[in-house]
Amino acid sequence: MKLPTPRWWYLREGGPGPLLHLLLKPLSWIWTAAGARRLARGRPVDPGVPVICVGNLTLGGVGKTPVVAALARRLAQSGRRPAILSRGYGGSLTGPVQVDPTHHAAGDVGDEPLMLASALPGVAVWVSRDRAAGALAAARGGADVILMDDGHQNPSVRKTLSLVVCDGETRDGEWPLGDGSVFPSGPLREPLAAGLARADAVILLMPTDLAAPNPELLAALSGPPLLTARLAPEGPPPPGRQVGFAGIGKPWKVERALRAAGCDLADFAAFPDHAPWTPARLRALESLAAAHGAGLVTTSKDWVRLPPDWRDRVTPWPVEVGFESPADLDALLARLPPG
Repeated sequence: MKLPTPRWWYLREGGPGPLLHLLLKPLSWIWTAAGARRLARGRPVDPGVPVICVGNLTLGGVGKTPVVAALARRLAQSGRRPAILSRGYGGSLTGPVQVDPTHHAAGDVGDEPLMLASALPGVAVWVSRDRAAGALAAARGGADVILMDDGHQNPSVRKTLSLVVCDGETRDGEWPLGDGSVFPSGPLREPLAAGLARADAVILLMPTDLAAPNPELLAALSGPPLLTARLAPEGPPPPGRQVGFAGIGKPWKVERALRAAGCDLADFAAFPDHAPWTPARLRALESLAAAHGAGLVTTSKDWVRLPPDWRDRVTPWPVEVGFESPADLDALLARLPPG
């Protein structure tokens, strides 16, 4: 069973205490050594077309998937034929398989690939546990550029550009990089310096209601070029009293965003990332909404995991990413070889 993302990971001070950090440190060293060895031993496969990896430096949600969608749209607008490649976490199909929203469910291909395929009808979305096999299948399927959703720490596919997405929200005592500790004593997937050294650019994803990035965070991410983007809702939250729920990496950010957007939020239920909507969970949400005389609202990623008979009962609240300097993004994408 997947556990919730520990919120204390993102606190530089006042977490669970020094004793737990001390107990987890040896496991962090083992994790770090295993990751470095895997990268060193990797023999990346070249699929024959450029690959843009959109990864991150931390565990937990940072907004990679909306960034992938924004990049796919930008590439398609420029005349490229992008395909998206995902591991398909939470899906039963090992792939390679191209996602068909009219045929597949989240239980087949995972929630994020299904959401992307539904939102980007002109873009092929592929799922494959074997990233190299998936990249080769996408290239054979006609893609002239592949967007790999996650995989900065995966050496199986040759990357033309490696982009890392970082959460730019710094408030309520939270820090996107935690105290600098690697999993499981902190949120980092690998030491910060090592991850930045392999990145061609950092995409700092800011909420719409924070004016500017934190200067200290900018200093911590110095090295690769930095692009700032904004994560914004596609429209207002639903009217009337609502109960929100989310099973993403940082569900508390959804609650914060709904309140900031003016939602009359009576209550909010947080679940682990990719949480399955079991009958017991749905009954609990139904009871909670009834107790407040409220509707139900959730993220698009959570909505696609709902059973079909529940989708009319829950309002999805989609978000999109906009880059503050599209010219800088285009300059980065111009480094790709022509299709």
